[in-house]
Amino acid sequence: MTVKSKTYNIVMYSHDTYGLGHIRRTMAIAAQLQNPNTNILILTGSPIAGRFSFPPQVDFVRIPGMIKKTNEEYLSMSIKINAGHALDIRKKIIIATVKAFQPHLFIVDKEPLGLKNEILPTLKWLRKCCPRTRTVLGLRDIMDDAETVKDNWAKKGIYQALDKYYSEIWSYGIQEFYDPIKEYDIPESVSRKIRFTGYIPREIKSKKEAIQERRRNKISKEDKLVVVTAGGGGDGYPIMDAYLSMLELQGSVPYKSILITGPFMPKYQRQEIFRRSRKLKVKVFHFYRQMEKIMAAADLVISMGGYNTLCELMSQNTVSLLIPRDTPRLEQTLRAECFHKRDLLDYIPWKMISPELLNQKVNHLLHHPEAYLDAMSKLNMTGFKVMAKRIQGFRK
Repeated sequence: MTVKSKTYNIVMYSHDTYGLGHIRRTMAIAAQLQNPNTNILILTGSPIAGRFSFPPQVDFVRIPGMIKKTNEEYLSMSIKINAGHALDIRKKIIIATVKAFQPHLFIVDKEPLGLKNEILPTLKWLRKCCPRTRTVLGLRDIMDDAETVKDNWAKKGIYQALDKYYSEIWSYGIQEFYDPIKEYDIPESVSRKIRFTGYIPREIKSKKEAIQERRRNKISKEDKLVVVTAGGGGDGYPIMDAYLSMLELQGSVPYKSILITGPFMPKYQRQEIFRRSRKLKVKVFHFYRQMEKIMAAADLVISMGGYNTLCELMSQNTVSLLIPRDTPRLEQTLRAECFHKRDLLDYIPWKMISPELLNQKVNHLLHHPEAYLDAMSKLNMTGFKVMAKRIQGFRK
């Protein structure tokens, strides 16, 4: 079977169990790769995919959402069926969509075999029936600590799958920052497929847009603005709690604050954050549709430091303080250490978070941002350029 289409068809798979990272990265890539001669269809399990604005010739197919209970156990997110049944439905939707859409390119985000091996039948079908279809695995710069990744990939047969089913592997990072080939003992048969794209930039907001965003939130030109974001919010409560405790201890502070809890923070935690924030006259949002704008408007952003948040911050040249989680994986902590070594940001280890240390760090970064601003201005984010060049080569 051959792919027949006047346009170039791309399917992007993003398993999206819990959080915003995967769907945000997938959406950012799709927005940059789309053009009048390209159709992009996103397969996603994200329950909030419909909240995003899709550019022309980009659409999505929603598969039943799954939520991670442990690193190996997932449950159906919304519909009341057992996990096995939900996974079976997802698997059938994925392969049916790919067969119907007949992509020239199949891009998989992060999980080489998908959630619980759900895209393996699709990869096998493409290899057998559409051998001219390119298959690309997109990996963020750091997956986890080296020993965990090596053990996990060996047990699940990932090394063999990368060799057998993928045309290329795109590492969304800089090899000099973190080298997965070395860290994860990737064999030569696989490493020759790896292309380091560099970090994925985000739309850079103008100074005028940043000023308008500040005005919209009643932040004057003279005020310093600290934005605290917990990404999806599922495990972000300790950061919000520590920040509010810091403000409560201070009584009054010489800067403004905006908190964004994220849509997946448990309701009782979110209600507490809103209640405490009202007493402090701090503005809180459940979900912020234009994160790039509020980041561009901020003088300092406090976050956990997920891949996408960090790319947004580096794109906007916004000073940042990370409080990276260290469970269920060390990815965020390793990235924070890596960027900190290059003076791109500051961070507080998860177990060391306290109102006192937070106050010390916030005040220092607000008053002495120069070194961080200088380092960020020199960071060349080439992700989209490299990806576009690779696809251009595929189409010849």
